[in-house]
Amino acid sequence: MITFTEIADRVLVAVEPIVSVNVTLIVGDGQALLIDTLSHDGQAKELLAAVRGITGDPLTVVNTHHHYDHAFGNAVVAAGTGGGRPPQDAPIWAHVEAAALLRDQGPVLQRQWYEEMLPQDLAFADALGQCVIRPPDQIVHNVTSLDVGGRVVVLRHLGRGHTIGDLVAEVPDVDVVVAGDLVEEGAPPGFGDSYPISWPDTLAALLTRLGPQTQIVPGHGAVVGPDFVQAQHSELSQLSWLIREAHGDGGDPLKVARNTTLARFGERGLKEAQLAIIRGYEELEQPSNSH
Repeated sequence: MITFTEIADRVLVAVEPIVSVNVTLIVGDGQALLIDTLSHDGQAKELLAAVRGITGDPLTVVNTHHHYDHAFGNAVVAAGTGGGRPPQDAPIWAHVEAAALLRDQGPVLQRQWYEEMLPQDLAFADALGQCVIRPPDQIVHNVTSLDVGGRVVVLRHLGRGHTIGDLVAEVPDVDVVVAGDLVEEGAPPGFGDSYPISWPDTLAALLTRLGPQTQIVPGHGAVVGPDFVQAQHSELSQLSWLIREAHGDGGDPLKVARNTTLARFGERGLKEAQLAIIRGYEELEQPSNSH
């Protein structure tokens, strides 16, 4: 069951129970903003019912990035929830790169994630494979400010990190930042589509925007404060330098992974560390990073 908990004035967070994705609802006067839409139609219907238990106002949707657990519920959530007569679909905002991935590679990614989930959860994989992908139709390049019923919400792309197209959402009137999977609590960060060399710089840019009392909603896990983001920045910085040194020495990714702090998460941590090293090697070998 999906239930929202208020963490600040009319800012509520719900945790999806299977992969622990955070969804954030921001309620203004006569309008509301929903950040991320979960993994498939069934979850999205449950999410929308939970939203409608709090507000019947027209919705705007934001995807923090293109991954299925944050964006594959778009079609259900957006349909007819944007207000107007006749009912209009809600606008969906995302970074230009995230929108392009969902638009141009959505079915390929859907198949990939279906096959990845199939051995773990047949019903979940089937639901994932059957949902209709709805790409975002409103684009953020660097910074966009939205008026959500008199409340300002700033969507900001700070650089590459968890993916090529991560967005954070700032709610200045209550000092809340929704960070998506740029910040992870309780589990290792996900590195499958990541940019491990750039990620620390992106988190450093995020840190400059945090005050001592800022609440940060991670993509997964409990709400955290600036000290947690600082600690994750330090860990990712160490990982970035380890990747640089290992790349220069031609280090085997699996062997290097065992020397990372991510190994504390057990088998999953080692898997993510190995992905980080492979992705980091690729990033260093891109022309822009060849120096």
